[in-house]
Amino acid sequence: MAWLRHRKTLQALMREEVRHLTTIHASDRRWQMPFAAALASGLPLLVGAHFNRLDYGLVSSLGGLVFLYMPNTPLYHRMISVMACAFGMAACYALGLMSHFYAPVMMPALIFTAILVTMVCRFYSLGPPGSLFFIMTASIGAYSPVDVLQLPLMVGLLTMGGLLACLIGLVYSLYILRIQAPKPVSPLPPATFDFVVFDSVVIGVFVGISLAAAQLLQLQKAYWVPVSCLAVIQGASLRAVWSKQLHRVIGTGIGLLVSWALLLLPLDQWSISLTMMALTFVVEFTVVRHYAFAAIFITPLTILLGEAATLGHGSASALIQARFWDTVLGCFVGLVGGICLHNPQFRDVVGSGMRRLMPSRLEN
Repeated sequence: MAWLRHRKTLQALMREEVRHLTTIHASDRRWQMPFAAALASGLPLLVGAHFNRLDYGLVSSLGGLVFLYMPNTPLYHRMISVMACAFGMAACYALGLMSHFYAPVMMPALIFTAILVTMVCRFYSLGPPGSLFFIMTASIGAYSPVDVLQLPLMVGLLTMGGLLACLIGLVYSLYILRIQAPKPVSPLPPATFDFVVFDSVVIGVFVGISLAAAQLLQLQKAYWVPVSCLAVIQGASLRAVWSKQLHRVIGTGIGLLVSWALLLLPLDQWSISLTMMALTFVVEFTVVRHYAFAAIFITPLTILLGEAATLGHGSASALIQARFWDTVLGCFVGLVGGICLHNPQFRDVVGSGMRRLMPSRLEN
């Protein structure tokens, strides 16, 4: 009888997981938003392809990701938000690039960036994708093989991409606000110690642990490990953390097959640029509806974003295998971090120690 009860419990858990995996969420996101996002990140690629410098276009395309932080609020608030995010993106990329020149500071720099950015995002209630793209930009910068004298150029390219995204955001907002009323600007919630400080420190530390694990395992260009870790750990609950990592692993596994098929095609700079624009449109249209399905297209998009400039210089299968293990390692560390983050005993023990280190006037 005991084994029968365990079997029924296991079957119930499996049905619950299948339900979470197959649930499609409703969304009021119009097609114009994914289209504008594809333009913001894709136009720099087309310019880079025109001048035969796709590597420069890829850097500017990172800056175009700030368009995704535009809230559904009145025009003045939209533009302030996206311009502030553009500045933050450039700062994170610059810090990541500088950490590349001295390997021992790479992990501390990423931890510092993850903690600070997560604190700011939580203090100002920045919606999804939260701190994800800031950390991704810093991680890509940390693994970018550039010379010291190229640093101003690279930061400038990303900043120009951010400015272009702001311009596209302005045009998009002028259009969309004519057909859709904006949401009111919500007042900022009280900034509690647990939500703003404690959670940010734990998230930052585990992002650093994921990078340290990647370095210990001698993974090449492991920028996707901390990104995967962050994407999983910032779930609102342990259930959300588990679902996110399950969606990400399954979606990435299928997405790697899509990536492998794409890499077998005779892609040139123009086709790479147009493919990335199409992938961006699909991702932004589906990510609010079904994360695992969107992750299928996120995977080839991120592979092209990080490796498009060097495609053909190595084995496609080796690249696919590396990205798979990067995702598995990042999701595992993110899951462990999520378990700690949502464990009451861990919060009490670690949180009380952090409170003693923090000046009381800051806590209030």
